Amino acid sequence: MNIQNMIKIYSSLGNELLSISEDLDKSIYSSLINKALMNNLWFTEETIKMSFAAIGNSLHEDNITKWLGGYEIKTTTQPKTVGIIMAGNIPLVGFHDLLCTLVSGNNVLAKLSSKDQFLYTIIKNILVNIDASFDSRIEFTNGMLKNIDAIIATGSDNSARYFEFYFSKYPHIIRKNRNSLGILLGNETAEELQKLGNDIFSYFGLGCRNVSFLLVPENYNFENLLRAVKNYIEVANHTKYFNNYEYQKAIMMMNQIPLFDNGFVLLREDSSLTSPIGVINYKYYSSENDVDDYIMVNKHKIQCIVSKTNWSFNTYEFGEAQQPELWDYADNVDTLDFLHKLN
Repeated sequence: MNIQNMIKIYSSLGNELLSISEDLDKSIYSSLINKALMNNLWFTEETIKMSFAAIGNSLHEDNITKWLGGYEIKTTTQPKTVGIIMAGNIPLVGFHDLLCTLVSGNNVLAKLSSKDQFLYTIIKNILVNIDASFDSRIEFTNGMLKNIDAIIATGSDNSARYFEFYFSKYPHIIRKNRNSLGILLGNETAEELQKLGNDIFSYFGLGCRNVSFLLVPENYNFENLLRAVKNYIEVANHTKYFNNYEYQKAIMMMNQIPLFDNGFVLLREDSSLTSPIGVINYKYYSSENDVDDYIMVNKHKIQCIVSKTNWSFNTYEFGEAQQPELWDYADNVDTLDFLHKLN
């Protein structure tokens, strides 16, 4: 398939997803969306809309053209079967792996997460409606991955050890836990801090691109931040989120851990990148060297950084962490290059 055909197909997919995101209930796929909502209580209409819109916007013709322009696209007469083990923490979180596999000319055998079993069927159905050949190129399974030529697997640090052992004989990309951090200078505007709230609270903080940790200058005034993110108070209306918040608050109060609290998120001083749902960890720094040192020590655990300053890592402006471009690869591993080399 040549580049022009790819651009036409995948931009059409993007347009369809944007259309669906405007009104889920009126979509011909509303029954699948309702099944997804009932199957995973962390999924809401808002987060599914957000996911469809983010993917749809990324699949603009100009974006696809720019992305594929960096590769030598060649037609393969012997496509490989790539096994993909999907995560299910946020809606369609494994879409980019599926897209890269198809664009590379290979076929997909995807083991879907029990937490996200229905939304990928929408993706396949749309593609099949555009080009019937996708019916044989995309297969979903809940069982073992057999007769594969390569594997892309995403999971926890524990499951990654299993993946590395079980799939060691195949060309592979194995992804572990990653988290994202925000770096504040102390002079951010209220608008910038509001946008940071999107990086923190979208998908209830469940994604690897969600900010779970902040580096802040000494004597930072957290009241400005807590006040600026008040617009995201609707997360407190989600039972599972608010139960996590209340549980973490009770634990911290029992252990007399100092904290900042605005009624739906807690801030605690802790140098770990990973924090529980409803909690943001933070660490003070006294110089830019402190920031660079933290990034260097933890770079294998960082997915991306949000900041008004460009640091020595994948840095996004406030509010844009959940809107990666097609060329923004998870864990900074070029998935499309990996897949092209299989042929």
